[in-house]
Amino acid sequence: MPLRSALRLVLFLALSAIFSARSYSQTSPAPFPGPKPPEAPAEWKRFIGIYKYSSNGNHEHNVIILERDQRAYMHSSAGKEEEIHFDLKLKMMFVPDPAKGSWGYGLVDDPDATAPYFTYLNESYVRTDPGASANSFPITSTRVVEELRRKALAATPSEEKGPFRKSDLIELAPLDPAIHLDIRYATSNDFLGTPVYTQARAFLQRPAAEALLRALQKLQPLGYGLLIHDGYRPWYVTKIFWDATPPEGKIFVADPAQGSRHNRGCAVDLTLYDLKSGKPIEMTGAYDEMSPRSFPNYPGGTSLQRWHRDLLRWAMESEGFTVYDAEWWHFDYKDWRDYAIGNAPFEKLNVAPK
Repeated sequence: MPLRSALRLVLFLALSAIFSARSYSQTSPAPFPGPKPPEAPAEWKRFIGIYKYSSNGNHEHNVIILERDQRAYMHSSAGKEEEIHFDLKLKMMFVPDPAKGSWGYGLVDDPDATAPYFTYLNESYVRTDPGASANSFPITSTRVVEELRRKALAATPSEEKGPFRKSDLIELAPLDPAIHLDIRYATSNDFLGTPVYTQARAFLQRPAAEALLRALQKLQPLGYGLLIHDGYRPWYVTKIFWDATPPEGKIFVADPAQGSRHNRGCAVDLTLYDLKSGKPIEMTGAYDEMSPRSFPNYPGGTSLQRWHRDLLRWAMESEGFTVYDAEWWHFDYKDWRDYAIGNAPFEKLNVAPK
């Protein structure tokens, strides 16, 4: 394994153990998130993220810098949280201490560096999450995707015991003008860096699609539409993802031996967009990001990012979907067990009318 990939593996496993998806779980359905908060100060946002300190490999410490109610906080892996004050003119981040007075960290934001960092007692805390740079950190597969595609198309899903409902997939985009598509897997802008779908389309089983429309109708009066990244996924694509993904990322992909709820047409990957501007809403992390920022109750980010993430969850869970505990964008419909695994590519689907 290349050194860079090995370092990512060590970091991801450490962070996943500390900021685990399940440790941030909550009871479904999620409640309405309350009043919409203001945006965080723009000058803070580059520093909001996950940081790691390592002392000669003998000691590691991880912290999250976050914003809440127009205040900045440092949340440590030990559970401790302290308010911090930014002074960007002095390039310092201060921690008020009633007993000792304020003490601080030096902020370093070199435009030539891949990520900002802060220092304390000559030790550096380096920002490690994918939002630290323009790179989305797609995975580095050890196998060529086209080779994996050939093998996946030649394979078949495990036999299942029914009975199952008859598949009744319908296409999502024609259902409502406020449903927009950004089907990443039909482009090279995905975690594999190459297209795996032959068409940029999205489908769900009819009951799930109808529930999605009801969720959309709750969001539209608030100024939001739904941006769909994925729906029904042929089983062979799930196998490609699994075979291409290294061990540290498999929490984010389905095991083809069991099949995915996407394969059954009862899972959807989506986010919000602003109805006025048409622009996607900024969340705590990016779609398909393999980091703790993807957990639906990750405590970092800004108040507004978390509010939007929780608003999406409220709308979807109020209509029979449940968020996946490792991905804020992935929702499973309640009847997914009623449908068999599908493996037909998009161009061979017998799609029902809306």
